[in-house]
Formats: sequence, structure tokens, C-alpha cells
Amino acid sequence: ELRVLAHLSKDENLMEAFFEGKDIHTRTASEIMHTAEDNVDANMRRIAKAVNFGIIYGISDFGLARDLGISRNEAGKFIDLYFNRYPGVKKYMDKSIASARENGYVTTILNRRRYLPDIFSPNRSVRNFGERTALNTPIQGSAADIIKLAMLAVESELAEQGLDTEMVLQVHDELIFEVPKNELEEAANVVKDCMENNFKLDVPLVVDIKQGTNWYEMKELK
Repeated sequence: ELRVLAHLSKDENLMEAFFEGKDIHTRTASEIMHTAEDNVDANMRRIAKAVNFGIIYGISDFGLARDLGISRNEAGKFIDLYFNRYPGVKKYMDKSIASARENGYVTTILNRRRYLPDIFSPNRSVRNFGERTALNTPIQGSAADIIKLAMLAVESELAEQGLDTEMVLQVHDELIFEVPKNELEEAANVVKDCMENNFKLDVPLVVDIKQGTNWYEMKELK
């Protein structure tokens, strides 16, 4: 979803982090806390991760403060620092809300629409929910578009290659397969290629492959 955000917002700093293969939460912690990436500790990364994903959901200083167990003032400063370092994201968010108010809907990357009557509500709480939905739907909905396209591409390619590997489950941005041992390497290459290349964003899509005898004993497959 953060890669989708980078694609949609065209924010140069956010895009650069993905092109350089950086850990995005460590990079964000470095950016908003004005410290070298090598100095980012686990707590700093935790805060940055909450900010990164909170931004996607239009989180407020109150919500971030509650999630992190910090003061509302501190949370507000983190959000302000984030937008200072990623101004393209702020512009994209403002544009998304303005477009939703003008059109009454937002679209995903494949032009699926979600209508947002709440954004016109005279009730402030309901209207705020509509605005958060206007921010989140293009990002989360586009991520859903991409994984569905990947599923179709993988299914087609496995059949074309005559493989017995079967896709059994989708979990957010992950796909889970049952794979005969003798097909492991070939199936992994098919899955990785289809997932990374079925839809081109302005930043790279990167897929990690893990294998194991069950879901709880997965180890990275090089």
C-alpha cells in the first residue's frame, strides 16, 4: 500500500526510498526524527511505521497518540514532520478529498468507483469518515486491484507451464500455494515474476518468497 501511495502521490522522497530498496519505516524514522538511518532504533521505527500506515487511513493526532501511547501534541508534531518530508503525499491527500467532494466518488488504479455520500454530510463525524474513506480507498482498493491481477496472471501461467502447483489462499498482499517439491524452484520463479510484473507502478513492486511444510515454519527462499 505504501508503494501504491508513492505511485499515486509522486512524492520524490517516498519514491526514492523504494528505488533505493530502503526499509521504508527506517527511512521515514530517519526523515522525521532527523537522524541517520543507522541510529534508528526499534521504538523509532515503530513510531514511523504507525505514522506511515496511519497516513493512509487519514489518522488524526488524537488517533496516532492513542495508538502509540504518546501525547496528542507529540503525535501532531510527528504528522507535521511527515508532511514536511513528504509534501507530495500531503498534496495528493488534499487533492483526493477535493476530487471526492466534486465528483461524489473516488476511483482505484483500475477505475473502480466507490461513491462517498458521507463526504457531504452536515454531521462533522460522518463527514470526517467520508474524507478518510476518500484517502484510503484509492490506496487500499488499488492494492486489491494489483493482487487480483497477480492472482489471475499466476493461475494462467501455472496452467500454461503445466505445473501442479495450486494457489490456495490470498491474505492481503500475500499468496499461499501448495507446491510439489520437484516444482519448488520453477513455481517460485513463476509466482515472483507474475506478482512483480503484472502491473507496473512508478516504483518497483518487490516480492519475497518463503517456503516451508506449513504456514508457521516458513523460511526465505533465495
